[in-house]
Amino acid sequence: MTAAQTQRWISLLSVYLPGWLISLAILAAAALLAFFFHRTFMRTVRRLIGSERVFIQSLLSRILGATRFAFVLAAVAIVLPIVPLSNETAVPIAQVLAVCLTLLSGWAALVAIDLAGDFYLRRFKIDVDDNFLARKHVTQVRVLRRVADTIVVMITVAVALMTFPAVRQFGISLIASAGAAGLVVGLAARPVLTNLIAGVQIAITQPIRIGDAVVVENEWGWIEEISGTYVVIQIWDWRRLVVPLSYFLEKPFQNWTRTSSQIIGTTMLWVDYTTPVEDVRAELSTIVKSSKLWDGRVVNLQVTKATEHAIQLRALASARTSQQVWDLRCEIREKLICFLQEHHPGALPKHRTELRSPDGSTVDFESMSAGAHGRPGAPEAM
Repeated sequence: MTAAQTQRWISLLSVYLPGWLISLAILAAAALLAFFFHRTFMRTVRRLIGSERVFIQSLLSRILGATRFAFVLAAVAIVLPIVPLSNETAVPIAQVLAVCLTLLSGWAALVAIDLAGDFYLRRFKIDVDDNFLARKHVTQVRVLRRVADTIVVMITVAVALMTFPAVRQFGISLIASAGAAGLVVGLAARPVLTNLIAGVQIAITQPIRIGDAVVVENEWGWIEEISGTYVVIQIWDWRRLVVPLSYFLEKPFQNWTRTSSQIIGTTMLWVDYTTPVEDVRAELSTIVKSSKLWDGRVVNLQVTKATEHAIQLRALASARTSQQVWDLRCEIREKLICFLQEHHPGALPKHRTELRSPDGSTVDFESMSAGAHGRPGAPEAM
C-alpha cells in the first residue's frame, strides 16, 4: 500500500472515528509489528554470527531490551508523519523519539565498553602472588573504561539536548557571545577536566595500579579503587584514604610494588655493644628459613648505626607480597627479641650512669631496659 492510499484510508476512517483514536491505533500497530520484526531479526542475526563469536553474542544478549525498544521507536517515528495529528502534537512526539533513540544509542555504547573490558580482563587473575602483569592491565582497562564512559555520557547528553531548537540556539548564542560566562564555566569544570586527563595519564604511564602497596600522606595501604576522579586507598587498619587522581601526578609518594610484587622488608633493633652480632645473624637465618612467608631470596643482618649508648641492627628479609613481608617483619622482630631475652639478656639496651664518691673514686651502674629484674648492678638491687 502506497503512502497516498494510506492517507486516503485514514481520511475515510476519520469520518467515523476521532483522529486521536486513529493515531493511537496506527502507532500501536507499528509498535507491535516492530516487536515481532525485532524478534525475527535478532534470531537471524544470532544464527548468522554463530556461537563461536562469544563477545558479539553476549553483547546482543545485554542490549536485547534496548534494541527492541529502539525498533519500536523507529517504527513509531516512520509512521508518525502519516497519522492525523496536528503539528503542535506531532513535533514534540518526534523530538521525544529522537531523544530516546539518542539515549538508547549512548546506553548501548556504555554496555559495549563495559563488556569489552570484562572480556579483555578474563585472561588475567589478580588474586595470585605474581600478579604484576594482571594488575597492570586491570588498572589500564578500569581507568580507560571510566574515561570512555564519561566521554560517551557527555556526547550523548549533548546530542540529546541539540535535538531541541531552543536549546541549540541557546548553545550557539552562548558560544558566540558569552566570553565571561564561558570563563566561569571553564574554571568550574577545571577540577573535573584535570582529573579526567590525569586518569588517562595514569592509565598510560601507570605510576599506580590496582593492588599496589603505597605510602601516601604517611599512611601505608593498598590501591583499592581507581575511579574517573579519585583513588581509594585501603589503609592497613581497614580505613579508606580517598585522594584525587591528580595527586599522583603532582606530589611524591611511595610505591612498594612498582616493578614487582616481591619486596624486601626491614626490621630495626637497638642492642647493646656487647651483643654477639654473629649469633644474632645465625638466629635470623634460622627464623627466616623456617618461616612460610619467606620467598627464599634475601636474608641479611647488618650493623647500620652506632651511638654512644647502643648499636642498631638491620635485619633484611624478602617475601612475595607486601602483606607477607609485613607479617614476616613482625615475626622476625618478635623472635629476635625472645632470642636475646633468653640467650643474651646482657645484649638488651642499657643506660649507664657514673657516680663519683666524696673521696674521688667512681662507681658505674648499668640500668637494663628489659630483663634485668633482680640482677646485680641493676637499680632494683641497689
